[in-house]
Amino acid sequence: MILIISDTKENTTNEVIKWLVLMDKDFIRVNESEYFEIIMKDDKLALQSDKNYFFLDDIVSVWYRRGGIKFKRLRYNNEAVDLHMNEVQHWLEDYVLNIIESKPHINKQSKVYFNKLLVLEKAKNVGLDIPKYFLSNKINKLLIGKTIVKPLAGNPMLQSITEDKDAMMYTNVVDKLIDNDVFISFFQEKIDKDFEIRIFYLNGICWSTAIFSQNDNQTKVDFRKYNDDKPNRNVPYLIPKEIERKCQKLMKILDLNSGSLDFIKTGNQYFFLEVNPIGQFLAHSDNCNYNLDKIIASNL
Repeated sequence: MILIISDTKENTTNEVIKWLVLMDKDFIRVNESEYFEIIMKDDKLALQSDKNYFFLDDIVSVWYRRGGIKFKRLRYNNEAVDLHMNEVQHWLEDYVLNIIESKPHINKQSKVYFNKLLVLEKAKNVGLDIPKYFLSNKINKLLIGKTIVKPLAGNPMLQSITEDKDAMMYTNVVDKLIDNDVFISFFQEKIDKDFEIRIFYLNGICWSTAIFSQNDNQTKVDFRKYNDDKPNRNVPYLIPKEIERKCQKLMKILDLNSGSLDFIKTGNQYFFLEVNPIGQFLAHSDNCNYNLDKIIASNL
């Protein structure tokens, strides 16, 4: 049985599942809305929710896409007992998650978030070029027009608590002076690019897409500001073997066997920007005929 951990409305998961159905593979999809109870049956550990039930021993491979396995904890009337049993249940849950992650897998629940600053240091250590960066709580005249600011946190989405919609936090050029101190922010040297490169990585193999975003003012700084009327041109791209080897080395250090790596190319230089352990890849797969959804299904 293949275990898929995802969100309820996650289209990439749906596309991979279509291939698994076509391949006649047995799978269970776990969504973020489920809460599991750890039970024993026939002397074996099992997870049970309102929707799913499966033995840990039956899992042959795991794809962590989004969300995560959540647990339902028993509560006790006695405060001391409840405190003790809460700790016991925590370690049992930890044991179950470790069993799941010990299976052949694509991504892990425990490897969803990375410190961007530490990743840049590791990228530099493996020999990748990175734009100069720094942390600061001041925006002075020296930064104007020459520096970009981007979220330090891994998730660039702002979720509204009053409205049913989200907001994206984009990379932007620092374009005005602010006299007051700001919260400590991540700044990076603005580099004029020839084009951007999105690399999807899986088990040592790189599939690269060149994204020609620089000629559109809407997408020039951040290609995620999609121009639906005139989309950026996306084409297959072959990165140099040296860059590929450094990407493989970085992903091994980060203990990631899948993810998306972003680069910009200017002249003969390739500048590493960041790695996303989850990474959107369907659009790049479709544009370049990579069939990544089928490849993931086959790997599982």
